[in-house]
Amino acid sequence: MAWPQTFAAKRRQRLRAEHLRFVPTAPQGGVLHCFLLDCSGSMLAGQRLALAKGLLVALFDRASSARAEAALVGFGGTGVELRFGPAVPRWWNERWLRPLGGGGGTPLAAGMRRAGQLLERAAHRKPLQQRWLWVLTDGRSGELPVRPAQADQIVFVDFERGAIRLGRCQQLAEAWGAMWITPEELIG
Repeated sequence: MAWPQTFAAKRRQRLRAEHLRFVPTAPQGGVLHCFLLDCSGSMLAGQRLALAKGLLVALFDRASSARAEAALVGFGGTGVELRFGPAVPRWWNERWLRPLGGGGGTPLAAGMRRAGQLLERAAHRKPLQQRWLWVLTDGRSGELPVRPAQADQIVFVDFERGAIRLGRCQQLAEAWGAMWITPEELIG
């Protein structure tokens, strides 16, 4: 099942058969899902970070059942940290997420650079591997990061809420030819 394409086709409707998208064959070199999690202060408002962590558990479970590799990079405040992988998650352990607190600014460009480095190393290690970058953020950053060159597919999961929206996730997705979805579309 090609979940991002299915959710993009579904949008805000109830899931129907015509929304379903499938991956024709498994990529020869396997798949790597790199998850970039925004742990900034703005993600703490309205339980957005908690929702993002819950989605990550489900996405890691999907990666594990598909025997895909996964990696988790967290960014917030002034730092960026590799929390897991890249490796096949044989089991999911919530301890990987629990220490990821929130607060401070949104160093989106630094997080994107770190994810780009990880994807670059993966491309050298496994050139035939399909590399996905999932960006879970509210887009509350003034930075305009550079698109990671080794990302075959990019999905922005937009957590922005409120009356005044900046729409940066959608803008970046359009500029990069990436997919843009909301958490509700992933939840189904």
